[in-house]
Amino acid sequence: MKLFTIGFTQKRAEEFFGLLRLNGVGKLMDIRLNPGGQLSGFAKQEDLPYFLRELAAGCEYVHIPELAPTKEILKDYRNDNDWLRYVDRFGHLMDERNIPASLNRAMFEQTPCCLLCSEATPEQCHRRLVAERLAAHWPITEIIHL
Repeated sequence: MKLFTIGFTQKRAEEFFGLLRLNGVGKLMDIRLNPGGQLSGFAKQEDLPYFLRELAAGCEYVHIPELAPTKEILKDYRNDNDWLRYVDRFGHLMDERNIPASLNRAMFEQTPCCLLCSEATPEQCHRRLVAERLAAHWPITEIIHL
């Protein structure tokens, strides 16, 4: 199973939707805490379903808030920029939320899925942490960062 990840910042809409279409992504899984935030630009929650249908070959939109950090974890990271602390706290949060056992694995297997967050690259983004956790529990998972 292929699991894609993508961030929307530092990408023009043409590149973003082109990458999804080119890679055959059938479901965009939004794992942001605030998917409707004013800084989301073309990636606002209320606009994405339309754009995905029209620009990414009918790709479906799903918001999965249980894969987002809490406001507190995110605020603390923005204040102290301590990535290792963030990783530890987010890992504990996923444990508390029983990720991935609490997820519907079939939803991920039905069509190529892509985890969406805002960060331009995956290195210091929670989408990478989520993808790696899923791959560790679902051994046939191949992670591809777009």
